Amino acid sequence: MNWGVLHSIATVMAFIAFIGVAWWAYSPKNKKRFEEDAQLALDDNQLEKFSSQRTKDIQ
Repeated sequence: MNWGVLHSIATVMAFIAFIGVAWWAYSPKNKKRFEEDAQLALDDNQLEKFSSQRTKDIQ
C-alpha cells in the first residue's frame, strides 16, 4: 500500500465518522434532550437541579 491509498482510506473513514455524528445529532429521538440542554443556560432552577444530579452521579 502506498500513501495515496492510506490517505483515501483515512478520508473515507473520516467521512463515515462525520455522517455518524451528524446522524446522531439530528436524530429525532435526541431532539427533546437537546432542547432541554439548550434551555439549561437560561433556567437557573434547571441548572441547579442538573448540577446536583451530576454531583450525585459522580459520588
